[in-house]
Amino acid sequence: MSDLAVAILGKYNYWLCIILMMIGIYAMIAKKNLIKKLVGMNIFQTSIILFYVSIGCKKGGTIPILEHGPGHHVVDPAHYINPLPHVLMLTAIVVSVSTFGVALALALKIYRKHKTLEEDEILMQMRSE
Repeated sequence: MSDLAVAILGKYNYWLCIILMMIGIYAMIAKKNLIKKLVGMNIFQTSIILFYVSIGCKKGGTIPILEHGPGHHVVDPAHYINPLPHVLMLTAIVVSVSTFGVALALALKIYRKHKTLEEDEILMQMRSE
């Protein structure tokens, strides 16, 4: 197997994140239904969360819990996984769910007023008012 193939296949998690990101962007740009746009936004946010979690992973790393006692030794930080990306992504998940909930509530209000969730029809109604 060539070095290029190993380099590409060895980073499959990044390729998955890129594919999900492109699907999310496509849904936000190309779809005219507001719910489909919201689902695309949610897919995009999920791909970014997966990307950051995959960055925080380290082969052969261990959790950063230090034990104190008579046999403690000098700590080499290169052996530990950085917990910061995972903690930040927990916050991002909460923000993502909250954003999605507010967006769905706004979509419901738009539907009640315009009786549709299609962007073109809503814009036509707004121009005629």
